Amino acid sequence: MDVSITPSSLQMKSPGGCTELRLPAGVSLVPSSCRGLQHVAGDGLHLRLQAQAEFCTKLISVFNQSPQAQECCTFYCQSCGEIIIRDRKLLRVLPLPSENWGALVDEWCCHPDPFANKPLHPQENDCFTGDCFFLVNLRRDLQQLRPEAAPVETRCVSSENHLKLKPKANTRVICKRCKVMLGETVSSETTKFYMTEIIIQPSERNFPIIPRSQFVQSVIAQCLVELSSARSTFRFTIQGHDSKAYILLWLLNSDGLVIESLESSTSIKKFPLLEDVLKADSSSAWNVVKVLYQPCIKNRNAELASSWESDISVHSLTLPSATCLELLLILSRSNATLPLSLRCMNSFQLKLWRNSMRLIWALLDSLKIFCT
Repeated sequence: MDVSITPSSLQMKSPGGCTELRLPAGVSLVPSSCRGLQHVAGDGLHLRLQAQAEFCTKLISVFNQSPQAQECCTFYCQSCGEIIIRDRKLLRVLPLPSENWGALVDEWCCHPDPFANKPLHPQENDCFTGDCFFLVNLRRDLQQLRPEAAPVETRCVSSENHLKLKPKANTRVICKRCKVMLGETVSSETTKFYMTEIIIQPSERNFPIIPRSQFVQSVIAQCLVELSSARSTFRFTIQGHDSKAYILLWLLNSDGLVIESLESSTSIKKFPLLEDVLKADSSSAWNVVKVLYQPCIKNRNAELASSWESDISVHSLTLPSATCLELLLILSRSNATLPLSLRCMNSFQLKLWRNSMRLIWALLDSLKIFCT
């Protein structure tokens, strides 16, 4: 095989034909970093060299979920587009404190905790944001939702453990059209909506049609990146609303690129979960996150999951149980597209995860071309 490398393209010639990969604007190769071809049993030929990306990291994404204060917003069910809350003017959009806020108050106050046993509930025009959920006051919109049971009282609200329910209480909020679980009732007026189930848009905009797997990846990727940056936390447990652990995630890095060319031959390994976003450009570069994961369903990795749950450096994210299974399917499908030699690391499985909220992170400063 004859390999020719320039800063803007890579060409591979063999007796069977020629394959050329042209890089998009803002991305270039460093020809001097090429380490040559390596044959890996079961995979074929691997070529590793350095790539450089120059485009801006402050891109505005269609997945931006942060509602802006003073704007009239409409809440949609992401799965079917049903309007959940119409034309709500949010006067305050505030983040909830971390899960240890009560302990910090006890340590820093010289008088009894004034917030003890007082829930942090939003008022009518408030929206409180947690790690992966919104808290909204639905005093005017209760008729639009369909809770499966009466609301229950709560004791404490925070971004981690924001509600303590009575035993066996069913407080799920269901979309009237597609029957997907959107969130849970927290009190008689307050509802928690999961970010993976809701799209918030200014009222003058139309509902954006986004593939489900693409949306879930982007929301979770943003949560992981923001939490790792704010709390130096890189290990996460994904648990369902039933408190069962479904996935163990280990974040490796968030500054990588996946580069694909629509003109490449079928011998180039493709990432099928990214193909629905490749449009008119002849080649594209996508931000991705690189994570390791372990499934915990059917009592798999029970001992490891137990040790992670007792580790204070591991952060827990709660999602609807159906979304946890959906997320596990996305992880396994993406892992299956990688060469066998790159699918596992220290007994964990590798995932290149699209992060449209920011830029792509997955392959760090290396571009890998896989040929079979």
